[in-house]
Amino acid sequence: MFKYITKRVVISFLTLLAILLVLFLMLELMPGSPFNDEKLTSSQLALLNAKYGLSDPVLVRFFRYVANMFQGDFGVSYVINKNKAVSALISGPLSLSIRIGAMAMVVGSILGLILGVAAALNHNTWVDTLCSFISIIGVSVPSYVFALVLMYYVGFKLSWTPILYSAKNAGSSMILPVLALSMFPLANVSRFTRLELIDVLGSDYIQLVKAKGVKQTGLILNHALRNALIPIVTIMGPLLVNLLTGSMVVEKVFGIPGIGMLMVQAIQNNDYNVVIACAFIYSALYIFVMLVVDILYGFIDPRIRVAKEGN
Repeated sequence: MFKYITKRVVISFLTLLAILLVLFLMLELMPGSPFNDEKLTSSQLALLNAKYGLSDPVLVRFFRYVANMFQGDFGVSYVINKNKAVSALISGPLSLSIRIGAMAMVVGSILGLILGVAAALNHNTWVDTLCSFISIIGVSVPSYVFALVLMYYVGFKLSWTPILYSAKNAGSSMILPVLALSMFPLANVSRFTRLELIDVLGSDYIQLVKAKGVKQTGLILNHALRNALIPIVTIMGPLLVNLLTGSMVVEKVFGIPGIGMLMVQAIQNNDYNVVIACAFIYSALYIFVMLVVDILYGFIDPRIRVAKEGN
């Protein structure tokens, strides 16, 4: 297992370097520059490009950026907050987005598991139909639509929670964004749990466990659900990252100063260092989550762990 994890970490590191190089090449091909002020003369633009190293070849800038990145230096912002360190600029929005995304994932996964188990245990009944209907709605309707509905009815009509995000009242003002973002993981986890659990409950070894007189609670928790969790864990990794990358519109709806809004602002202003840092963090989060998910397989199913140790 240690050998396998080490191999995956090395591959992940090389993948991140490749992603970083692609980001540099893409930004090189983008029109415009961070210094789009029409009042600047060509000589002034040349001085600014030389000051920030933008006049150097793209590969030189790439290797310099990588060397600085290992020291925790992601450069400075050119436009959004001039000369402010990017690491300081993104730390607050990143932690806020991760906090909201993680809470939405936890809420959605728990409710999705409950709905999925209820649907599987009541297969082909009205309970199954209701749970499946909720799952279809959660998959079909975008998160920002749920955000607008919750904002209007819960925030405006009922006045139960704040409509817009406020740092002074962060706890209650995060309720609506978390609920809006949790619908997509809820629907996906529910669907996969239902399908996998129905399949597992119909298998021969479950029938054998039933014949031994194991109670239904123990049967579900210790045998059926554990085997059904493998494909569910597979989708939870990408779902978590998708919550972070796909929460830009929801952040905009509720006025949340998260990393999604920061990235959109950086792209609009050609703030290269901020764009690269945000995209790199998204990529690193995705690869890290997928690595954790892959390792979790070995703990859920010992057969997978044995197979990995043999590689």
